[in-house]
Amino acid sequence: METKEKILSKSEALFLRYGIRSVTMDDIARELGISKKTLYQIVDNKADLIKKVLLKYIEEERSSMLEIIQSSGNAIEEMLNIGQHITQVLRKLKPTTLFDLQKYYPESWQMVRALNQEHVYSVIRQNLEKGISQAFYRSNLNADIIARLYVGKTHYLVNEDFFPLRNYERGELYREFILYHMHGILSEKGREWIRTHHCMESKSKN
Repeated sequence: METKEKILSKSEALFLRYGIRSVTMDDIARELGISKKTLYQIVDNKADLIKKVLLKYIEEERSSMLEIIQSSGNAIEEMLNIGQHITQVLRKLKPTTLFDLQKYYPESWQMVRALNQEHVYSVIRQNLEKGISQAFYRSNLNADIIARLYVGKTHYLVNEDFFPLRNYERGELYREFILYHMHGILSEKGREWIRTHHCMESKSKN
């Protein structure tokens, strides 16, 4: 189990740093100081390795979201903290990583999209319902529709046809998106809280 965790962690780090296509199984074995035979005792092939790395990553992201939810004082703080976390994640991604995943490993990409869509929808809907109950968000918003809009818009942020990375930095894209989202859902009480307790623009840049 320890060897498996090391393999997945090292593989993830290499994929994030160099992109998925350019990292070979030989590279991973060499970085870990193990033989390819040992590597293939843990995974069937590179596609299987990528799938296992992605499943591990998704579980870690779910744990991170839960920690943010539990540590935030109210719905606004929670949403801004989620935004800050996602911005940091996006800034660590090498531009070619998602491209490689979509082009060469479409099955894994679809798995990630499906799991991410389901989880993000759930997190955002719960945040919206919490914000409404705390009177920080508009009481007349439809949490289901807004959560689905949120999920849909996040797909555009990593779509090269809409936002080519030669022109846009993903962290900046998400910062603008989260500001757009928050200004659309805040109640007057929420806007007042932002004015007196928080600088939304500076928080989301960190």
